[in-house]
Amino acid sequence: MNMPLKNVPFSPPDMTEAEANEVRDAILSGWITTGPRTKKLEKIISEYVNTDRTVCLNSATAAMEMVLHVLGVGPGDEVIMPAYTYTASASVVAHIGATIVMVDSQKDNVEMDYEKLADAITERTKVIVPVDLAGICADVDKIKEVVSRPEIMAKYRPANDIQKLMGRIVVSNDCAHSFGASRNGKMAGEIADFSSFSFHAVKNFTTAEGGAMTWNLPFGSEKVERQQVYSGSPIPFIEGETWNEFIYRISQLFSLHGQNKDALAKTKLGAWEYDVIGPWYKCNMTDIMAALGLVQFERYPEMLEKRQRYVARLNEGINQLNALGGQQVAYLNHKGDNHCSSHHLYLVRLLGRTREEANKVIEQMAERGIATNVHYKPLPMMTAYKALGFDIANFPNAYHLFENVITLPLNTRMSEEDIEYVIENFVDIVKNL
Repeated sequence: MNMPLKNVPFSPPDMTEAEANEVRDAILSGWITTGPRTKKLEKIISEYVNTDRTVCLNSATAAMEMVLHVLGVGPGDEVIMPAYTYTASASVVAHIGATIVMVDSQKDNVEMDYEKLADAITERTKVIVPVDLAGICADVDKIKEVVSRPEIMAKYRPANDIQKLMGRIVVSNDCAHSFGASRNGKMAGEIADFSSFSFHAVKNFTTAEGGAMTWNLPFGSEKVERQQVYSGSPIPFIEGETWNEFIYRISQLFSLHGQNKDALAKTKLGAWEYDVIGPWYKCNMTDIMAALGLVQFERYPEMLEKRQRYVARLNEGINQLNALGGQQVAYLNHKGDNHCSSHHLYLVRLLGRTREEANKVIEQMAERGIATNVHYKPLPMMTAYKALGFDIANFPNAYHLFENVITLPLNTRMSEEDIEYVIENFVDIVKNL
């Protein structure tokens, strides 16, 4: 091919003067840590994903760990997740001293094998973590069906009052990729019991660093009784508080050192005094970060529409390549009758090819100025998880997904010409494998 060489980065943040101006206003307002902009962003997110409350934090990792703290998960407990995911899904389990349990993928499907999930559940299982890879909502309904089976329910041993009220193993969704996605008429964030979003710089919606925790519990609007969580607890009882309000309040405490009065509340004249009711954590979102999010949210419908358009064009290009009858390339289904992803990542698999052959394609794309990536190298192949005893030989489907996957660039800084350049070069390189 004799196309002019372009530079197509993988995932640059999509920033405008509007974000810059809002951050400037936040800085000059005199309030740069957690404050009014963070609280406003929390309300906007809850309205968007149809939940009662949202807690904005400094990462999705912090949100996923927050869920475990709220649920009282710790040493002796088990948390199940797919082997085909990023380390954050699993590392938070190690942080709180619980046991990581991994499940293989379905054959030629990035979701975990739900029958193998059923086999992995024990009396120590407290939480299951499905992953919305590439922004496609996992089948949480199927997981809820699995954990509601009589033989699984018989194994359930709740360890705190929220777990008791759930009456089954909790589903805590890793929604790092799926802000704005939906499945069966529900938004990511309201589908699972708990959900954790990432607003990292490479995500569709960004606050530079940042994340959020949401929840949708059948008893969320019910009032908390004193005897349920306050016996022997340092957390003060509030008469008439609902479970949604309690979870929001305790999440604030966990994210701010266990301090019972945040900086915003302390701005009231003479209101300096506070207590620290637990030796907890520091993972709050700042108003500078939230300022980015407020503007990103205004722009988000347009950005999502552009991603959908680009994915449709990439699909067309792959279909044309497959129609030639040579190398067959598979891609994920981002949109169907019952679901629409956030169109976060565009994964392709070079069917029948090895990791080495896929890497050659990555190298040749780079030579033409196109940045690509790989999502993901399964956790059992990583040093940290090998050290915990995991062996990729026990996860053959996850390895089979990894061995020929390539992630093509997909971002809203790309032009229509960039998309065509990616397609034409990818098709040319793959045809000549």
